[in-house]
Amino acid sequence: MSLIDEISSRLRVLEPTELKIIDDSALHAGHQGNGGGGHFTLYITSSHFCKKSLIMRHRLIYQPLSDLMPHKIHALSIHATATDEI
Repeated sequence: MSLIDEISSRLRVLEPTELKIIDDSALHAGHQGNGGGGHFTLYITSSHFCKKSLIMRHRLIYQPLSDLMPHKIHALSIHATATDEI
């Protein structure tokens, strides 16, 4: 299973209506401080984000991914949208 597949699988707990993960690792090759983990951009829409602050949305995302950071995931850019915002 690829790392993107693993991330997608773990984020299913949030029942996303949209989930797009882009691997930006090639853009950061040789990045100082990167211990080998990948760089990703995440677009996710979920009803679990309704009435939640940006910080709480990020916490909901980081929770199922926590053991992948920082070794497999070095950086994650998150665009989290609630279903009532679209």
